[in-house]
Amino acid sequence: MSKLFVQTLRDFPQDADAMSHKLLVRAGYIKKIANGIYSYLPLMQRVLKKVEQITREELNKAGAQELLMPFVQPAELWQKSGRWGAYGKELLRMKDRHDVELCLGPTHEEIITFIADGILTSYRQLPVNLYQFQLKFRDEIRPRFGLLRGREFIMKDGYSFHTSQKSLEEEYENMARAYKRIFERCGLETKMVQSDSGAIGGKVSHEFMVLTKTQTGEDDVFYCNCCDYSANSNHAYSILPDKETIAPFDKMTEVHTPDVKTIKDLAEFLNINENNILKSVMYIVDSKPVLVMIRGDKEVEETKLLNALSGQEIRKATDDEVFEFTGLMPGFMSYLGLEGKIKILFDKSAEGMKNFVIGANKKDYHITGVNFDKNIEFVDISLVKEGELCPVCSKPLSVTRGIEVGNIFQLGTKYSEPMEAYYTDENGQNKPYIMGCYGIGITRTAAAAIEKHHDDFGIIWPLAIAPYHCVVVPVNIQDEAQKKVAYDVYNKLLEKGVEVVLDDREDRAGVKFKDADLIGFPFRITAGKTVNDGLVEFKIRSTGEVLTLTPDDAVQKVVDEVSKL
Repeated sequence: MSKLFVQTLRDFPQDADAMSHKLLVRAGYIKKIANGIYSYLPLMQRVLKKVEQITREELNKAGAQELLMPFVQPAELWQKSGRWGAYGKELLRMKDRHDVELCLGPTHEEIITFIADGILTSYRQLPVNLYQFQLKFRDEIRPRFGLLRGREFIMKDGYSFHTSQKSLEEEYENMARAYKRIFERCGLETKMVQSDSGAIGGKVSHEFMVLTKTQTGEDDVFYCNCCDYSANSNHAYSILPDKETIAPFDKMTEVHTPDVKTIKDLAEFLNINENNILKSVMYIVDSKPVLVMIRGDKEVEETKLLNALSGQEIRKATDDEVFEFTGLMPGFMSYLGLEGKIKILFDKSAEGMKNFVIGANKKDYHITGVNFDKNIEFVDISLVKEGELCPVCSKPLSVTRGIEVGNIFQLGTKYSEPMEAYYTDENGQNKPYIMGCYGIGITRTAAAAIEKHHDDFGIIWPLAIAPYHCVVVPVNIQDEAQKKVAYDVYNKLLEKGVEVVLDDREDRAGVKFKDADLIGFPFRITAGKTVNDGLVEFKIRSTGEVLTLTPDDAVQKVVDEVSKL
């Protein structure tokens, strides 16, 4: 321990909010270099290499092959795929000394497609699955939660090439099974949920989520306890429970509604349910205004809205922007009179509403008894709520927070067609590869393990990814008897292949014990006064259980546990 490059801190860093971020800094695993960019210190490097190795073993077993692609990528390939302009500001663009445009790779679909083209020339060579471990960079506008959403991170990304959709679906299931084994070996229980494909593309995608009870999870995960349905909030759909959506108004009437500022206020003022109100929410999507009409008790899911418009950037409009684009005041606005002037979308939650209430397009007034024109089209752009009904079996949906650690996509020909990457089929015809994409966040997985496994004293690493399996602590390094037993135990563990640290510092025992718990060593063997009786203390970090054993029995107990990995 006196030689280990680690410095533990007494207090949590002030700029950290996620528990994994707090503990990784305080326990000496990472050091912040810039916003969203961290150095991985020796303890962290050991953890990451173990996550990588588990991933490598399972992917190789599943038939994938490892390669390594460049971190810096030419713009030319991204322009050919059509993503250079579409990806957004997360793509960090730059020019070299020859004025050639480049980017720091956030993902590698273009590179792998370019590599395959000209090598995988015949249907006889397919299918093929290739993967790498590589740095990624995404210029996040708000990096947060430490390693859970940094700008620079380590990722396993894999890509498969096929001649048919059936072959792709078979490999998709093969990778799903491999991912399940990978996360189980890392000590993480995950849930495979339907998700939005985002900037990667493709029509079918799933995320592997570590479910948490804390607010650190990035997304809500909706799932059904009665069937296998589960989905990320940006992809979840539901059946709305039967509620009275026909308001008690028999004709269109303009009503004075002074001092009414919220949907709740309006419902109370008119003595109706919130789902009798059609509210207006304006967004700015790719610099253009979009008016969303949605039932009063529902909220807009922005990713769904963005996808419905094939947009790249989205934000809510300010009050000034609402007035600029419509000449109307927020809170009393509706679609009436705006048709043809700005883009208007109607959420599916509004379908079936009758005699409803909307803004009158003037201050302090609403209109009751409104009904839709028959030509209205509805799209699902609303956020699912807990208790709404499962789209598969119609039972109530539950919700929890989740941290994404992996994802898989069916890309189809999204990249091969525009990049003209072809193979020759059995009839001699050129065909674009049908592709799949499979990612695992290596740094994310390590951080998610801490979110799931920690207590008030520090990290509780799953044994398979702990930086070291065991720490041996002589209570008083100056005591020759304690020192001898500690060194004997330490050397025997080394001989048995156990990864072990000897805390040879001259600090007080309490300091050593606190550091052991904070760093998260799975096992602690303490040589104290009981060595005079031929005994040592054996502590299991995950349970807090403390046993009194002979030194040889303590060694054997660690060896037995490590041998199960």
